[in-house]
Amino acid sequence: MRTVLAFLSLVILSGCGLQPLYSGGPSGTVAQGLGAIDIAPIPGQAGWLMRNALRDRIGVATSGETRYRLDVRLDDRLEGLAVLGDDTIARERRILRARYQLVDISDGSIILDATAGSDAGIDVVSSEYATIAAEQTALENLSRQVADRIVTQVSLTLRATDRDGA
Repeated sequence: MRTVLAFLSLVILSGCGLQPLYSGGPSGTVAQGLGAIDIAPIPGQAGWLMRNALRDRIGVATSGETRYRLDVRLDDRLEGLAVLGDDTIARERRILRARYQLVDISDGSIILDATAGSDAGIDVVSSEYATIAAEQTALENLSRQVADRIVTQVSLTLRATDRDGA
């Protein structure tokens, strides 16, 4: 009975349309597309962190030939939450939002125009150093999270573009 259930589940899953995103390994469509992306400079400390996080995720398979440019604009803010009776802030929220565009360099067309973002809560403590360190750590973590979301969406777009073009 278990064998029949296992077989039926394989048949059902094979018909669902799920496909590996990075099929073909380094020579696959998505890996080749990611390797052909140049990440434009992003101003500021948050931009430096974001560009490095994107390079860590995209730049591994750089093919040498640039076909796309990824333009990213960041909005990084700290908001005070939980104001105490003496008008001090007990908690902050760091918000990092990115608007990004994947541009085909050959004709300047925009292939993808989207946004990604994340936020983190920070406890404000009596030590100013500890609070600043927590804010910095939050920015580093948010940069990695937003970069993951950007690369995932770019990968899905490259795969869809390849299917449409093929």
